[in-house]
Amino acid sequence: MRVVIAEDSVLLREGLARLLADGGVETVAAVSDGPALVAAVREHDPDLAIVDVRMPPTHTDEGLRAALQVRAAKPGFPILVLSQYVEERYAGELIGRAVGYLLKERVADVAEFLAAVRQVAAGGTVIDPEVVVQLLSRQRRGAPLDSLSPRERQVLALMAEGRSNTAIAARLVVTEGAVEKHVSGIFAKLSLGPAPEDHRRVLAVLTYLGR
Repeated sequence: MRVVIAEDSVLLREGLARLLADGGVETVAAVSDGPALVAAVREHDPDLAIVDVRMPPTHTDEGLRAALQVRAAKPGFPILVLSQYVEERYAGELIGRAVGYLLKERVADVAEFLAAVRQVAAGGTVIDPEVVVQLLSRQRRGAPLDSLSPRERQVLALMAEGRSNTAIAARLVVTEGAVEKHVSGIFAKLSLGPAPEDHRRVLAVLTYLGR
């Protein structure tokens, strides 16, 4: 796997490259700002970009805007976004777009970080559990989620982390059939009927995150 890193902190940028190398992932470019990210992806055609949300010159959302520019040129290109804090407006926009959103503190868990890198590169979505918790905390009373059972909420939370039914079954120590039953219950309670143009799993997660 070949990746590009966009991070303005030299220490973190070099640290990420070292962790990736130890995990068998090649860093083909490590840059410090948005325009350099766009150029690096164009030049190296990597399998994944790891991008900090806040980069020079204003340290607001330059990284994210550069990532979206990359996606506009290369639809579906996998991007793993790293952030120092939970930034709700960005997390909500990223759900279901074959991207990852992790807090930088997760990098300390090397195995978890490398697993996220591989999952996003393969076209999956990985959302930091803390992001899920904070977004859930602003749900309004009387929302459709209130009808879910505690177990259905657990299943939906794991769905929001990008887990498959098999992975959810292993985490909750239940059968995969039981998970499928809970997922069907979630769809029914959230009024998400079958529709060829919709991805019900993504729509359920969007509801969960209060989008």
